Amino acid sequence: MCTGVRFNGAEGGMYFGRNLDWSCGYGEKPRVMPKGFPARYQFMDDAPAAHAAVGMCVDYQNYPMFFDCGNDAGLAVAGLNFPGYAAYADAPAEGKTNVCAYEFPLWVAATFASVDEAEAALANVAVVGASAGEGLGVSCLHWIIGDATRSIVVESRADGMHVMDDPVDVLTNQPSLEWHLENLRSYVTATSDFPANAQWGRAELAPYGAGAGMRGIPGDCYSPSRFVKAAYLNANYPAKSGEKDNVIRMFRTLEGVAMVEGAARMGNGDFERTLYTSCFSGQTGRYYWSTYDDPAIRYVSLADAADAPADLLVTPEPRA
Repeated sequence: MCTGVRFNGAEGGMYFGRNLDWSCGYGEKPRVMPKGFPARYQFMDDAPAAHAAVGMCVDYQNYPMFFDCGNDAGLAVAGLNFPGYAAYADAPAEGKTNVCAYEFPLWVAATFASVDEAEAALANVAVVGASAGEGLGVSCLHWIIGDATRSIVVESRADGMHVMDDPVDVLTNQPSLEWHLENLRSYVTATSDFPANAQWGRAELAPYGAGAGMRGIPGDCYSPSRFVKAAYLNANYPAKSGEKDNVIRMFRTLEGVAMVEGAARMGNGDFERTLYTSCFSGQTGRYYWSTYDDPAIRYVSLADAADAPADLLVTPEPRA
């Protein structure tokens, strides 16, 4: 499962990050897709990428199958697991822009400069459940797209395409975004404030310490619980100035909903864990990440591909 978060720093710049939670990795690495990269699509005309992008991906025959990425316009996108709810077209639809699920992050990052642009185009999109190649499956996903102004969530479900504003700038997994937002009303009394003493008859009750107002906010690994906690943390975290403090904010927020090995077993018996945590800075084009086995935060940058050939993915040397 996974958790995605978007917020703005005190200066207005966007920070977009995610936990990728699963039981095993797929050889994913941070890579840069240069501007002009020949984006190949199954059911659309191939087109050179209008924007460079950086993010975590599997390099499949020089094709970036991004888990999440951000582009040189400050737009970012991430795909999160959505089994039981995601439903794709079996074949391309006449008169639609037909995007395969595995192409979706690349298409968004390569094509658009803002959430508004992406949202307008999505009004005519069909997500097609086609595989990237022989022996590869089709992941059941939904997506969060964000820039410095807002975020939207995209869900292709059995009753059609849903493109929704995300007022809390958070996404986890199933059920639908509408369900998660409605569920937040159950926690309307939660507060980060230090509570006053309470008088119960002749007894005056004082809190043990900070955190009493947060009682009831869930802390388990279940998707609805992670949505609530991530939304609470994202809404209450004080605004920070400068890239360093905002990157710390992102990693600390996502740490609050991270999956620890042994805590949650999947249906196949394997334990989920947070394979990596990432943060994209829309201002600097830097992509920060850490892994379960190595919590040190490193980064690569869009600038790493400034002089690279446009037709090749770049795997930059990480910097601390």
